Amino acid sequence: MQPLTVTLVQGATRWHDAEANREYYGGLVRAHAGTTDLFVLPETFLSGFSNDTRVSAETMDGPGVAWLRTLATEVGATITGSLAIREGDTVYNRLLWATPQEDLQQYDKRHLFRMAGEHTRYGGGRERLIVELKGWRILPQVCYDLRFPVWLRNGRNEQATGGMDYDLALFVANWPAPRRQPWRTLLRARAIENLSYVIGVNRVGMDGNDLPYAGDSAVLDPVGEPLIELGAQEQVATVRIDPAPLLAHRERFPAWMDADAFQLLS
Repeated sequence: MQPLTVTLVQGATRWHDAEANREYYGGLVRAHAGTTDLFVLPETFLSGFSNDTRVSAETMDGPGVAWLRTLATEVGATITGSLAIREGDTVYNRLLWATPQEDLQQYDKRHLFRMAGEHTRYGGGRERLIVELKGWRILPQVCYDLRFPVWLRNGRNEQATGGMDYDLALFVANWPAPRRQPWRTLLRARAIENLSYVIGVNRVGMDGNDLPYAGDSAVLDPVGEPLIELGAQEQVATVRIDPAPLLAHRERFPAWMDADAFQLLS
């Protein structure tokens, strides 16, 4: 594992305007080209968190995915965030992991936010995705997934450096300001219980449903202490994450050795 440089792109997503969002987020990313290994964008960064899938959803061969892949190659860094993606009759809230080598991986949000009706308009994913970057094993997730610790449980993996399934859990979100305290608390809890770094990137501004967003994007170390915390304004911030404190913490506090064994059935 090498030190990893991560850039949090906490933006004010334009409502139902994919072209404007490509221009907007493209500008924020290009301004920091050459300074980072990984750019993290918010959930549904081309549309906002919308149940109007007729407007928000694209296909995998549409302009949004092509733009993301091209941008990653242009800036020489991996870029991740989620889009509304249609496959046949089903729309997924799909996180994409685009590398500068033109590799593309995907994770479909498993837990759909029923309080906003997401479960009636989107299909849920079944498989976790773990990606690798500079020796780090990274678990990318989407927003509401943060509330479900069983799904996020970091398992023992003796074949991996650090002895666990992943070293960094990453959450992209549209998490409204009225629930900002759970967002901040759950990010810390997931870091502590999983002996891992955690990154959360949320949006700011007001969406088309008149919901406000307070940002609160953060990078947390394995004991839940923040390396950086952002405010409620548009902000792009870069953090260097060192693997040494993570490996040392797991060595002196191997709580994973006492974790309960279980099997997730559905």
